[in-house]
Amino acid sequence: MKIGIIREGKNPPDDRTPFTPDQLRELKAKYGDQVEFMVESSPNRCFSDEEYREAGISVVEDISEAEFLFGVKEVPVAQLIPDKTYFFFSHTIKEQAYNRPLLQAVLKKNIRLVDYEVLKDEEGKRVVAFGRWAGIVGAYNAFWTYGQKTALYEIQRARQLKDLKEMHEELRKVQFPPIKIVVTGSGRVGGGVKEVLDSLGLQEVNTHDFLHSYFEEPVYVVLGSSDYNRRKSDGGYDRQEFYSSPEKYESHFQKFAEAGELLIAAAYWAKGAPRLFRLEDIQSPDFALSVIADITCDIGGSIPTTVRASTIQSPVYDIERESGTEIPAFGSQTSISVMAIDNLPCELPRESSAEFGRQLSHWVIPALFEENSAILERATVARDGDLTLEFMYLSDYVREFNEEA
Repeated sequence: MKIGIIREGKNPPDDRTPFTPDQLRELKAKYGDQVEFMVESSPNRCFSDEEYREAGISVVEDISEAEFLFGVKEVPVAQLIPDKTYFFFSHTIKEQAYNRPLLQAVLKKNIRLVDYEVLKDEEGKRVVAFGRWAGIVGAYNAFWTYGQKTALYEIQRARQLKDLKEMHEELRKVQFPPIKIVVTGSGRVGGGVKEVLDSLGLQEVNTHDFLHSYFEEPVYVVLGSSDYNRRKSDGGYDRQEFYSSPEKYESHFQKFAEAGELLIAAAYWAKGAPRLFRLEDIQSPDFALSVIADITCDIGGSIPTTVRASTIQSPVYDIERESGTEIPAFGSQTSISVMAIDNLPCELPRESSAEFGRQLSHWVIPALFEENSAILERATVARDGDLTLEFMYLSDYVREFNEEA
């Protein structure tokens, strides 16, 4: 079995990797002659070619000998090798329009696509994700953005810091004002956000106190979907119904937007679910949010002020309240500053890659040796030139691309 680690081709380049040199060395020792690893040479990867060579791993220019190809972000269409099995985040399963050509090419080139986002155990829980690190870096960037917006303090960019330890040390230098912080989501991403807030000793409060009490120190509230979604007919909430029929629900997030100043959005959003607020809502003088750190970065998703992804090089843009249009970052005291970097873990690439590689080593590599592995079958979006049964709902999405083309 030949396994290749591909060079990230998306621009700007992503410097994360699915496996660290040490992890590949350990896997090689564990599986012996059953598996051969090769790494496609890259000038951008957070671990250098030389580090892989020192670990005894072959570094190559041509990766086409490998049967299984592991990356991180979407592979550019021109770089897809026919008849291979690819593992990466495809960003197609929510019918993202910008990646229609990618899925079409996967089908045309007879590629088996295994999407990390749907690698789940028997209980339906995701087993491979960068979510915790997205939450950690996203929370840090929320505070960086707030400091830039208010000019109350100055901290280094996350990418300038060596590791998580330095990140925590940088944040502890700041005496934060008594702001109210809204956090949505309590999964992996939300857990990473909470990890940062708790490390700072910030007080978590319940929804009632957040909305109605005054505090002399910074506080935060973590909202679940039931806190800001309600049934249109009677104002009730049923978790199972909400996830199966989200169109029956509407948002009542506005009261939190009026009480909080900083929003850190870390909740998964499914197509058809209510948005947190409408773009016209930000025109209200009662809409108090001035900084939104949208870790989810779903364009056209839960946060209407997220009009595009930002980048590590240019992490923030502003949305003018009256027009709802984009203006330069921190261009106005009254505008809303949006941090919506879509590859946040890249700012701590070595640590986030190491955790990701541990998950792959535990869940995916052993599954490659199984015949018809259930965990891989559930995550296979396409195979033999067609969508798999579970992902047949993407047929119209692919067909729409064909018609538009």
